[in-house]
This record gives sequence, C-alpha cells and structure tokens, in this order.
Amino acid sequence: MKKRIAILGSTGSIGVQALEVIQEQTAFFCVEVLSAYNNVDLLIQQAKIHKPNVVVVGNAEAYQKVFDALDVLDIKVYAGEEALSQIVEMESIDMVLMAIVGFAGLKPTLAALENKKPLALANKESLVVAGSMVMKEALKNNTPVIPVDSEHSAIFQCLMGEFSNPIEKVVLTASGGPFKGMTPDQLKHVSPQDALKHPIWRMGKKVTIDSASLMNKGLEAIEARWLFDLKPEQIEVLIHPQSIVHSFVYFRDSSVKAQLGLPNMKLPIQFALSYPERYNNQLERLDLGQTLRLDFESPDLKKFRNLALAFEAMKQDGNAGCILNASNEIAVEAFLTGDISFTSIPQVVEHCLSTVDYLGNPDFNDYEETDYLSRIKAKEFIKRID
Repeated sequence: MKKRIAILGSTGSIGVQALEVIQEQTAFFCVEVLSAYNNVDLLIQQAKIHKPNVVVVGNAEAYQKVFDALDVLDIKVYAGEEALSQIVEMESIDMVLMAIVGFAGLKPTLAALENKKPLALANKESLVVAGSMVMKEALKNNTPVIPVDSEHSAIFQCLMGEFSNPIEKVVLTASGGPFKGMTPDQLKHVSPQDALKHPIWRMGKKVTIDSASLMNKGLEAIEARWLFDLKPEQIEVLIHPQSIVHSFVYFRDSSVKAQLGLPNMKLPIQFALSYPERYNNQLERLDLGQTLRLDFESPDLKKFRNLALAFEAMKQDGNAGCILNASNEIAVEAFLTGDISFTSIPQVVEHCLSTVDYLGNPDFNDYEETDYLSRIKAKEFIKRID
C-alpha cells in the first residue's frame, strides 16, 4: 500500500519539494493532508493537483476562499491553528511531514507524536525550543522521529547499523552562506537581497537569512543534541563551501563516517519518507572524479556571533533555546523589512538571552510565555537600535 503523508507547511520550501518527491514516487506515496497558513493560492493549486483527503488553512479568515475552490473536488477543508493539531489524529495518516517554520510547529509536532504518527521532522525549532519534551513524547509513544535537515539526515544515515556503538562526536557542515570571507565592516552594510542570494541551497527567506548569519547551523546543533542524545561538547561545526559532505560522525575507535551527496533537499526528504527503504530516483549522481576539492575550516565565532549564542543557549538548556529562537525570528523579520542591519541580528538575540527570565525546567505553558515575552523584548530593543 502507498504511504499516506500529511504535509504540514506544504507551501514552504520543504513542503513544495516534498510534493515534487511524492509526484516522482507515486508508486510509494500519496498525499492525505496539506496545510498552509497564508499562502492560500498555492495551497489551492497543490490541492487540485494532489487531491488530498483534507486541507487545513491556518488563517481562519481564508477558510471560505479555500472551501469554495475545493468543494467541487470533495476535499474537506478545516481552518484555524488548532485544526493542525487535531488533524493528526486521523487514522488514515501513515506519516506526518512537519515542515512548518518556527515556534508554530511545536504544538502539532507534539500532537503527532501523542497520536503515534511517525514524524519526518523539518521543523528544527520544535527541538530548539523544547527538545527534551519532544523526544520524551517520542520515546513514551515509541514513535520514530526521522530528521529531514540534510545534516541530521546524514548523521542518521551514518548511524544505521551503529546504534549500539557510542558516538564520540558529530560534525555538522555549513556552506558558509553568501558572506563567507567578508569583513565585519562589510557585513554592516549588506542588504536583505544580498543575504537571500545563497550560493548553494534553495530555501525559504527565514532559513536563508539564518544560513547567512550561521544561526541556522546553531539551531541545527541544538537539534542534533536532542535527536542523537548528545552533550553540547560532542557537537562541532565546520565550514564546507562545496556542501558535498553533509556531516561526520566520530566513533570511539577513531573511525569517522560521513554521508556525501550533491546539495539537493529532495534526497533527505525522500529518505525520511521512505525509511528504512531507499527508492531509486532521477537525482543527479555525485561524481567524485569531477569534485576537484573538498575544503573545511572552522567558523569565525566573533564575526558570526549567532553561532556562539546558539551554543551558549544549548549549554544553558531550560528555556534558553526558546528565547534564542523567538528573538531571532523577530530580528530576522526586522532585517528583512529594513528596520535593522544584518549585524544587529545577534545584538537582538543576545539582549533577549540576558534579559528574559531563565527557567531551568519549563513546561509547555512556560514555553508559550517565554516565546511571547521574548518577542516583546526583541521588538522593544529593535526600536532602540540606531
């Protein structure tokens, strides 16, 4: 039988590419649920092509437009953010692809695990904000969490057959983004358009800016901690401009395993959906004979302060990751609208980490309160930046 997939966040970069994978692998997958928040026109277009059983539009004001467009196709339409958490209860869902960006993905992530739905996780913020809570829920319900990020997919693949062997450390690779090699003074003057020109990956605006500031790699480091039950000191980051080696895993006998591949998110998406099987596809193959060099270097933590802040938040644990994530979301939004400079992003994050109350053992309500307060603090601080 085909695996029936619920894609939460289908109009984002990961969601769009996941639908391309499903369309290329119709013998194995079909779409059961699609969801989006505001991109209604694309959501309707996707639903007409893939004909899911259910569509959820997060913005309740858009319900009527979606309903009118899809009623003739007998597609059920629901609206509101709460519907995202309720929809994963459907027995007809075999796997949930969590592709919602930001804090908004946490509640439906937990709901999917509570309902014992295997989770292909592309929403790194769920683990950054509440990694302990998410992984405890997965363990309690004996429900797999399969990473979609290319770096974590690489680690996961390196660990296949190695689960009884302790990890010494993991190394996440980063392309370095569009500003690799720039001086701190040059970074003060880059524009949002400059930051959105990623040299390797095709991603949404928020993730692309995070990649340029290396915050994305910091978030991924926190994500790796929870996915693979690591200590902060077991995680490193290296800049690798070619983006061919996606991660390394070091074992206690001095062996090192790595996963290589051309930079294409369709591969880790397909692997997450098909695991433990590997399906043939038409993706371009890596030809190492034509790959002239593979370069690696340590990141400059003074120039890219966000990466250092992420590691500090990871070591603090508690609600520090929630503060980090919320303040960064507000700072990135302010940079995209021209309200602050690129180099002001870490200033906003650092301010919030030092001023929002730290909680060592938060519950879900604490995370919601922390997220709310961090966003307020970030907006207030942004108003004071020259």
